[in-house]
Order: sequence, then structure tokens, then C-alpha cells
Amino acid sequence: MIYSTTYESGAGLFEKQIIFAAAGITVMLFLAFFDYHNLKKITAWGYVVIILSLVSVWLFAEPIRGSTRWIDLGFFRFQPAEFAKIIMVIVTAKVLDQQGEKIKDFRYVLLSLIYVVIPIFLILIQPDLGSAIVIFCTWLGMMAFSKISKKHLVWIFAGLAVAAVLAWFFFLHDYQKQRINTFIDPASDPQGSGYNVIQSIIAVGSGEYFGRGVGRGLQSQLEFLPERQTDFIFASTAEELGFVGSLLILVLFFLILFRLIKIMNSTRDNFGMYLTLGIFFMLLVEILINIGMNVGLLPVTGIPLPLLSYGGSSLLTVFLALGIIQSIAARRKVIKFGQ
Repeated sequence: MIYSTTYESGAGLFEKQIIFAAAGITVMLFLAFFDYHNLKKITAWGYVVIILSLVSVWLFAEPIRGSTRWIDLGFFRFQPAEFAKIIMVIVTAKVLDQQGEKIKDFRYVLLSLIYVVIPIFLILIQPDLGSAIVIFCTWLGMMAFSKISKKHLVWIFAGLAVAAVLAWFFFLHDYQKQRINTFIDPASDPQGSGYNVIQSIIAVGSGEYFGRGVGRGLQSQLEFLPERQTDFIFASTAEELGFVGSLLILVLFFLILFRLIKIMNSTRDNFGMYLTLGIFFMLLVEILINIGMNVGLLPVTGIPLPLLSYGGSSLLTVFLALGIIQSIAARRKVIKFGQ
């Protein structure tokens, strides 16, 4: 799909993505043979490195289309916010594993939240609301399935409601507010903030059952659909492959998530279980938000679709996560035949 939507522009994105995919698969296979328990030993270093990387973005990165999200290494533009997602899964898994029953004490919940809030703040000032939402929702999902008191969960959701109100009045940029308004009524600004959503919905609908064919999507090929190889690649896919092709992609995502649940239920320790749980929520949130915004059900937040959207950092992060899952699957408890 990346080749189909970008080959006429001659940008070479397809070739770059192939290189990223090869590197990602190599890393995944390496991690599959790596004992995931050793991640506990490097958690602190990983957290420090990702915080320093996010601070470096804030201090030194050049703005691209109004956002400072990338560190240019010459041969590769590194987006720390993407790697922060998997690092925070590992950090939260270690905290929940170590604290055990102590997590019922709200002080330890706050300690875990502080670990998460620091990178979220550094990501928000880039600004990158989408990645911040993914990290927070992943943390919240992991906490919800931990040994946390249900009363404390209620406090967290109440705090979220207060934070949402404060964010609307004091922290959200005008364009972010406009995206929310556009989500409610895209037709209110069809040539401005509502343009992306309207074109995406048109692309999805015009694919009908079997699509227009690869390389024949009018919305994507004529560039009516913006960011067609990244944020809106699902809309491009729906237009060219139709309902059948879109359904196939959804089924493949479902199979990945289903396997994560199976692995999580058979892990031999809490650390492996929490790692799998965190990766499950990380992928689930990204899939739901990206597809939701492509079909007009959620506001546009700039979240890539795992394994499908163009982007080296995003693809490598997903393969890192899948490599960890492979390691957990290889070391889970043995289930006897018939059980």
C-alpha cells in the first residue's frame, strides 16, 4: 500500500520501508532468543535514555510542519515518542511486578503515574497528542488489570475528567480544539480542519466491496487524501482494496491481538504477563484510534496504523514489541496435551 500510494511521487518511501522492515524483523528475531527477564536489568537505563532523547527533541530538533518530533541522524530520522511507548510498557510492567499487592496502596499508583507523566509531558510539548494518548491509555489499561483497588480506579477516572476540562481551557492548542470540533461536525469547515476527515470518509466509501484496484484510488492517487501513506493509509487501503481487503486487515489484527491474549494467559510470571498486557493495549489503542479517525468515528490525532503506515520508528517499535512477545511465548509454561 505504501508503494501504491507513493510510487508516482518518486519519494522512495517503499524502498525505505523495506529496509526498516528488514531491520525490524532482525531485531524481532534477536529478541525472540533474548530472555525477557533481563529487561528488568536495563529498565532504568532505557527510561533515562528515552527521557534524554525527548528532551533533546525539545531543545535541538528542527520543526517539521509545526511539530518537533524527530532527531535527524542523517541516515535515519529517529522519533523518540514511538520508542517511548514500548519503554513505558516495560517500566510499568516492572513496577507492577515488583510492587505486587502494594499497588493497592494509592501511593504506589501515584509513583507509577509519575514515571508515565514525565515522558507524556515531554511528548505533549512537541506537540504530539496522539503518542501521549497511546502511552497513557496503555498505562491505564495495565493498571486496570493489575491488583489496584477499584476505588482508586474511580479516582483516576475522576481525575481524568478534571484534567480534560483543564486541558481544554489551558493546554490544548487551537488546532487541537478545532480537530475535536471537526470530529463533532466535519461539515462545519470542509475546506479547513474538516477536509482530512471528509476526504478520508469519501475514500473509504468509494472502495465499495472489492475496491478500485491497487494504484487506482482516486482520492489517494490524485492526492485529495492527505498523509495517505501514514495517518490515512487505512482509508487508502479501503479505497483500493474495498471492504474485502479492509476486512482482511482487520482479521489479521484480530489474530495478533487474540494470540497476545492466549500468550498472556499462559505466561509463567507476572512480569511476562504485564509485558504482554501492555503490548496488547499499546497495539489495540493505536489500531482503534487510527481506524476510528479514518472512518470519522474519532478525532484526527496523528497515530500510525501498526505494521501498515509508513514510518521507520513506528515499524521498529512494533517489531521490538513483537520480539518481546516471541521471547515470552518461548518461555511460557508448558501446557499438557488435552488441557
